[in-house]
Amino acid sequence: MTQRRTQKDAFLRKRKDHAQETSEDYVELVADLIEEKGEARVVDIASRLGVTSVTVSKTIGRLEEAGLLRSEPYRSIFLTEQGKELAIQTKERHLIVLNFLLAIGVSPETAEADSEGMEHHISEETLDRMREFLRD
Repeated sequence: MTQRRTQKDAFLRKRKDHAQETSEDYVELVADLIEEKGEARVVDIASRLGVTSVTVSKTIGRLEEAGLLRSEPYRSIFLTEQGKELAIQTKERHLIVLNFLLAIGVSPETAEADSEGMEHHISEETLDRMREFLRD
């Protein structure tokens, strides 16, 4: 029974982590699109992520319920204040990890790919050490 509970707990934790990763990726991308194009649209998000507009619309709906985004039919997608804060935090983590990997000699292409995954799962302690390393 304990092994089943442990497996269940691990699965639920992984599922929650994946949902958080998706939220972070979406708000970061919405912020990037607004900065680059002046707006974020479902079609642009779908194109950047390589998913369908239906997938994006469903995810946007979940992020609206979570208070991170706001959208209106046939209009752009906007970040709420909470969404803006999360986008800033996510971008900062991404840049710290990316710059750290570049500083230790990882190629730009690999550093970009690796930092995209690592930014979501790295502890504050590790981020702090990376910040210190980059300052020195």
